[in-house]
Amino acid sequence: MTDILPSSPAASVVNAPRRYRFATEVVTVDNSDDPHNAASVPIYQTATFKQKGATASGEYDYSRSGNPTRTHVENHLAKIMGAERALVVTSGMGALDVITRLVRSGEEIIAGDDLYGGTNRLLSFLAKSQNVKTHHIDTTKSDSILPYLSDKTRLVLLESPTNPLIKITDIPTISKYVHERCPNALVVVDNTMMSPYLQRPLELGADISYHSGTKYLSGHHDLMAGVIGAKNASVGDELYYVINATGCGLSPFDSWLLLRGVKTLAVRMDKQQASCIRIADYLEAQGFKVHFPGLLSHPQYELHKSMSSGPGAVLSFETGDTGISERIVEGTKLWSISVSFGCVNSLISMPCRMSHASIPAHIRAERSLPEDLIRLCVGIEDVEDLLEDLEQALTIAGALPTPSK
Repeated sequence: MTDILPSSPAASVVNAPRRYRFATEVVTVDNSDDPHNAASVPIYQTATFKQKGATASGEYDYSRSGNPTRTHVENHLAKIMGAERALVVTSGMGALDVITRLVRSGEEIIAGDDLYGGTNRLLSFLAKSQNVKTHHIDTTKSDSILPYLSDKTRLVLLESPTNPLIKITDIPTISKYVHERCPNALVVVDNTMMSPYLQRPLELGADISYHSGTKYLSGHHDLMAGVIGAKNASVGDELYYVINATGCGLSPFDSWLLLRGVKTLAVRMDKQQASCIRIADYLEAQGFKVHFPGLLSHPQYELHKSMSSGPGAVLSFETGDTGISERIVEGTKLWSISVSFGCVNSLISMPCRMSHASIPAHIRAERSLPEDLIRLCVGIEDVEDLLEDLEQALTIAGALPTPSK
């Protein structure tokens, strides 16, 4: 890319070793430049900044290009992601859109065959409007990428775990293949399902890690945000150029909300993950096919364990009958029927009817995405209440035997 602008104000450059363990680092936000020593980073709710003279520009001039509140959250996220530079935009899909603008017409993307529906929609749009072809492969088999690597490859887009089948990708091995054979290609990992608390793809060989900040990083579903972390500062500059040019940087208030939410990431995730493990064990004991990397029955249990410090708080399971699945979803009381995940409240959905409905049915069939699949996103409620609610919904739906009186 040519005509790269200088770095944004106070660009996040953090590759220094962490001083403390993650749960401490994530709640410790540097605000040393505040003249009033505010305990919380202020919201600089302004569009423009006064300058000292006609030719003397200050650090900030216009909030589209940079804002102190945004800078604080970017610096903090770069620290916890292990990134050379972090950037925040208006949504997770906005983050992916920024990343895909690094791809020129005629270049190619390699992506998994089990992707979030919105990701699949954007890749389909790029194929039609920008002549950017995407090869969908089974990323659970690292060697499956080799035939598609070429001088046209620009991005390799991975999810691990995938959404919604919870497949695991060997990020270090695929990154090694890509960097050896396609030095100009970038390995990009959607790490939303794990969050930086459980997995840090940049430390596993990826070049870019991105998140829907709407989910675990914010944690309360009151915010739309996207987060991009770059291992290399020059890639970060290219991404910033796109953000500044298109005007999709995160607003001051939303930047503040994201910074506030991420401080409790570790305690939320610990609670949600522990409950999800209990629920996965229960469902498997009832005979359902459960997709969750915390189960020993998961075919890639050891691989996931080698890359992550926990299995996360999202699982999916199959009932074998679409009608039964619909009745289960509609029969719960505590589990809200909703797309998305990572919220303090527990959510239930049928991906083929909701989050992945934009993927045509024939493609879902080709990718072995079961129509009866139910996805559970575990919140911070008492796990006993969640289990009881789920059990009554399963029973009413006919998925479990009716208890004898």
